[in-house]
Amino acid sequence: MVTVQLYVTCLVDGFAPQVGEAAVALLERAGCRVEFPMEQTCCGQPAFNAGFTDQARRMAAHNVKVLAATEGPIVVPSGSCADMLTHHVPHLLAGDADAAAVAGRVRELSMFLVDGLSVEDTGPSGCERCRVAYHPSCHGMRNLGIADQPRRLLDAHMELVKLSDSEQCCGFGGLFSVELPEVSAAMLNAKLDAIERAEVDVVTATDVGCLLHMAGGAHRRGMTTEFRHWAELLAGQ
Repeated sequence: MVTVQLYVTCLVDGFAPQVGEAAVALLERAGCRVEFPMEQTCCGQPAFNAGFTDQARRMAAHNVKVLAATEGPIVVPSGSCADMLTHHVPHLLAGDADAAAVAGRVRELSMFLVDGLSVEDTGPSGCERCRVAYHPSCHGMRNLGIADQPRRLLDAHMELVKLSDSEQCCGFGGLFSVELPEVSAAMLNAKLDAIERAEVDVVTATDVGCLLHMAGGAHRRGMTTEFRHWAELLAGQ
């Protein structure tokens, strides 16, 4: 049995705890023993992106200390936070052997299941009759190399519908949506237009941030589309 450490992320902890529960369910179905380091905290990405390097470095050092004391893959249900832990934390803590070792253990959830454990089917999802569109989140797709891993798992249980310009950013981008709200809103509207044309029941993604952003815009439009993390769909939650 593989022991894994679940790094749950701030948005999951604060806004979507059901995503963390779904991640545990999928990992346990795949035969993993899931542990949760209780002292984990924010990966530091908001501070890092805002230019508060010292604060981001302190958060990175804390997380490295916590995670270095554990064993096994560190699984993250977010491409954005996994990217921060994998690529930016080692630079913030240059020369720290523990930081490099922790970064080497980090795996985004879908990549870990498909590439690491060769999972092809996660079991009944309860969404077999849903028309689902998958939105590839930017950090996961562009920085981690997430390709078809989520789609391969989803395709076994539901009808996947491809959005036009599906790889276009939804406009969230963390602080980008705050610093450039007009540009962010224009990108969001283009994404929502594509979703409306596709006539899907559910939009899914690997990152809660993207889903919250799109769901907020959809709510303001009066759309009935659901926005749910892919782990929720596959776990039947």
